Amino acid sequence: MSQSRSLHRALVVALSLCLPGCSRTEKEKREQPPPQQSGVRAAAPKPELLYLPEGGDIALEREPAHELLPGPWTARSTRCPPEMVDVRGQFCIDRFEVSLVDRVSGRELSPYYHPTPGQLKRCYAGWQARRLDTGSGRARSLPIPPPPAWQLEEPFTPRARALPGVVPSGYLSGHVADEACRNAGKRLCRLEEWQMACRGQTGRKFPYGDQYQAEACNVAREAHPAQLLHGNASINHLDPRLNLVQHDERPLLRNTGATPSCRSVWGEDAVFDMAGNLDEWVDDPDGTFAGGFYSRGTHEGCDALITSHDFAYFDYSLGTRCCKNPP
Repeated sequence: MSQSRSLHRALVVALSLCLPGCSRTEKEKREQPPPQQSGVRAAAPKPELLYLPEGGDIALEREPAHELLPGPWTARSTRCPPEMVDVRGQFCIDRFEVSLVDRVSGRELSPYYHPTPGQLKRCYAGWQARRLDTGSGRARSLPIPPPPAWQLEEPFTPRARALPGVVPSGYLSGHVADEACRNAGKRLCRLEEWQMACRGQTGRKFPYGDQYQAEACNVAREAHPAQLLHGNASINHLDPRLNLVQHDERPLLRNTGATPSCRSVWGEDAVFDMAGNLDEWVDDPDGTFAGGFYSRGTHEGCDALITSHDFAYFDYSLGTRCCKNPP
């Protein structure tokens, strides 16, 4: 393949899918960075290259792109479960963003769909068909990441877990985030708890310090996945491929804990990715998520908040982490 071949700028605009009203507000759209050139990766058993008519390649494979901070992770405090960090003895918080499993069987749920059986089935079937109408002819062959076969056939209930080195679960509504935490014997964090944990023991505006540092956390990235896939950052926010998009051969969404500089220090322990990676729901029935996601153009760190969506809203950029009262 010629090294001089330029990357394809973006795929053309596609129709919205799944639920109405899943676009960002005008205020949020202004926060997004300008579109850039990109390649896109989506899950496939073996890597394959697609050649687009306009030039550029799309690789069908996801690989970890960042080294995980050395582990294994164990509890630094006997007051909190091993996967949680003790914040001044007042509460425990998940060290990493949640990934979901079924409450009963413990089997992993796909991180690329809203984790309710009906919505998952509708979205998977809908995008299998609608992708054929999206983008250029070659780009339409980009596969939709399949959920586990059992998830399409059996009932399931989400339960939160917090592990390093995994894809965090996106597409969460506030209601599902709350349910998943409760099914793990935990709860959603209150906003003041979330912000305290984010600022670390020295009370800084950012997990790493008092001043914004580009690339210290996975936020304000140079590209937006909906712009790259659909030519428009404000549409098709339930496309299950969005969190598989790459730019310059780097995934936009990173695995949990894969940005070592983005850690909020508490004693000998730390909480990871509280600024960037995924927006995180907090305990507010009117709807609040915090921290910013990877393509949100915010430099507000632990103060970054969105309050313009209700608790039932969900899209690719929304995850959570849980809190727990110490004994």
